[in-house]
Amino acid sequence: MIGLDTNVLARYYIEDATDVEAEPQREAARRLIESGQPLMVSKTVLLELEWLMRGYYRFAVEDIRAVFGHLLELPQADIEDRAAVTQAVANLDAGLEFADALHHASYRTCSAIASFDDRKFARLARRMGLTPSVIVPV
Repeated sequence: MIGLDTNVLARYYIEDATDVEAEPQREAARRLIESGQPLMVSKTVLLELEWLMRGYYRFAVEDIRAVFGHLLELPQADIEDRAAVTQAVANLDAGLEFADALHHASYRTCSAIASFDDRKFARLARRMGLTPSVIVPV
């Protein structure tokens, strides 16, 4: 099994015509990912990939969802904590930021999640009726 770093997934999913190294690396990433070899993708790599797509390349949420949807469908890809990632992608569609959605899905066995991010995480999680609840410590 080969573990994939963020930069390999980025080259596979992101076309960057401004980078002279991009095309040969994109082709190498394509060959590796489409080779059928068993691959592993960690949650931390997914967090970094989402940040790169959203923060640097300004991908729309729909495009990020499409990338993660494709990655989750690759039969040779073992996604760390697939259930949490799948839930996070669903909550991304519902309005949570991906990092918060992944944190929430990863804590699915907890009775609650404590966060000081009341505006973007706790309030939205309450409106969405997510379990576990997100509480703001006082």
